Amino acid sequence: MTNIIENDFRHFDLNLLLTFRALFEERSVTRAAQRLFLGQPAVSGALKRLREAFGDELFVRTSRGIAPTSRALELARQIEPFLQSLHQVLTQPPVFDPASAQRVFRIGLSDSLEVLMTPEIMDRLSATAPGVKLIARPTDSTRAAAMLDEGEIELAVGVFPECAQWQRRRPLFQWRFVSVYNPRLVKTRRKRLTMEEFLQHRHVLTSFSAGLQGFIDERLAVEGLKREVVFSSANFATSPFIVRRTPAIATVPDFIGCVWRDALDLAMSPLPFDVPGYEVSLMWSAARDQDPGLAWLADVFAQAFEEKGKRRGSR
Repeated sequence: MTNIIENDFRHFDLNLLLTFRALFEERSVTRAAQRLFLGQPAVSGALKRLREAFGDELFVRTSRGIAPTSRALELARQIEPFLQSLHQVLTQPPVFDPASAQRVFRIGLSDSLEVLMTPEIMDRLSATAPGVKLIARPTDSTRAAAMLDEGEIELAVGVFPECAQWQRRRPLFQWRFVSVYNPRLVKTRRKRLTMEEFLQHRHVLTSFSAGLQGFIDERLAVEGLKREVVFSSANFATSPFIVRRTPAIATVPDFIGCVWRDALDLAMSPLPFDVPGYEVSLMWSAARDQDPGLAWLADVFAQAFEEKGKRRGSR
């Protein structure tokens, strides 16, 4: 169907519709030419092409100028709404009404951020935009930019240290690594793990490469230290249930640690050594800067985490 439309329009100059409209309303080639700021021969030539395109005379001479044929009257009823709609599209910015919108957004994020974000976001959409649906696709900082460029997702959520000139980034919140464990199985002298306690217990690791070493191990190696990792997975789904049942420690971003702690009655501790903080941001293609629906969704994410931060601060 697309090829048929393209082939039909390839041989038709849409500017001819403006000439048709002027001729129809002015009923005079001369006045139509003046209205269009064209010479009369140019309008006569355009009328000739209109007649060839539609296979009809369209306008016939009368004592008072020109009069539309029945075919022209029929065309006018269809062309005028089309030109009005096209004018509105070109001159008025697009709008997005969440309450009535029927749209599917594709977002890319890790499973940990999905666990953290989507319950809150879907609760908001249910209340304010019941026709809006989300498709979550797994991604990370190494793949998100390419997925945006390829149109696989419209919005990415994650840690993006770099942002290309043709992409946009909006910060959401900061996070740091913490340790999560079952306080009934991992005994500590204080609420905060010491280095000795951190190293004497076994560990579970989430690594996108699913290896037995990660950033924390590299950090420990700088000081000549080593921990024992007994389980590694590329996602966060299993680890909280392992640490709930075994005397092991999981070191994870604090935002997912809070979810595990509250849902599974676990304990959370800062690390016994310094690690850098990170920033979770929204990222999208600059080509979508004028998409009001995407801008609205970005605001929903930002507002959700602003309020979540306020609730944490009031505890």
